[in-house]
Amino acid sequence: MDRFEAMSMLLAAVEKGSLSAGAREMGVAIPTLSRKVGELETLLGAQLLTRTTRKLSLTDAGMAYVAAARRILDQVEEAEREAAGEFKSPKGELVVTSSVLFGHLYLLPIVSDFLAAFPDINIRMVLGDRNTDLVDDHIDMAVRFGDLPDSDMVATRLGSMRSITCGSPALLKKHGRPDTPSDLERFPCVSTDGPMLSPMWQFRDPTSLTSFEIRITPRLQVSAALSAVEAAVQGVGLVRLLHYQAVELLEANKLEPVLEAFEPEPEPVHIVHVPRTQMPLKLRRFIDHAAPRLRASLVRLGQASVQPD
Repeated sequence: MDRFEAMSMLLAAVEKGSLSAGAREMGVAIPTLSRKVGELETLLGAQLLTRTTRKLSLTDAGMAYVAAARRILDQVEEAEREAAGEFKSPKGELVVTSSVLFGHLYLLPIVSDFLAAFPDINIRMVLGDRNTDLVDDHIDMAVRFGDLPDSDMVATRLGSMRSITCGSPALLKKHGRPDTPSDLERFPCVSTDGPMLSPMWQFRDPTSLTSFEIRITPRLQVSAALSAVEAAVQGVGLVRLLHYQAVELLEANKLEPVLEAFEPEPEPVHIVHVPRTQMPLKLRRFIDHAAPRLRASLVRLGQASVQPD
């Protein structure tokens, strides 16, 4: 039995949540993956998985073994990269992630320039409005907005980003302009379940500088920030956006800011990556290339003029 192959199949099944999804991930038939996991359990003399028709769950032995197997396979992968020269010259595949709109507007041009400068590196961009797990999804680097949870991730601060409440001119003409956050109770609103954006909208008292939250009742809820932006432009409701998502529409007068005096403290923006005993040169070169350019973009955004209430 190829033990490394069996470990990889076990991890694929666990990370994807089922034998069938794990088999698709590994490109093998379900019976093949099931047999490999069974052989591994026989070798160990312990049951690793509890199988049901809908999902997999790990036994106590399985949780310990999966954690150890992940460390072992990561070490093998790192050794292979070192043998292939990734620690001596910048080459190989690099996986980076960010939110959809930020990735399209700001990260993609940087990636394009980087690829032109480093012909031996390929990049896979994973764009989504939900934060992905860098370890489970094998991602090298992410751009993250907001305060970072306590973790072992290595973070490089890029700057900060405003959160803006805004609406279309037609909506504000129809409903008037809110004077305080509590006025939002009488306004239609659009919410999204993307990072930082939820039915609880945070504001800051301009006098005491204390933060507080207002619960809005959304007329429309969407799963992607880009859809929330479009709905706001069409006059569906007020929306809470990150500044980069709205700046062009604000400058074009398709959206207007409200409640600027109550804006929350700008959120930090970081590049994050998994700690390594030795960072591959492809990742070091990309961070060195991307970080100053992203910082410059955030500075330009901060200088973008927005008409006050």
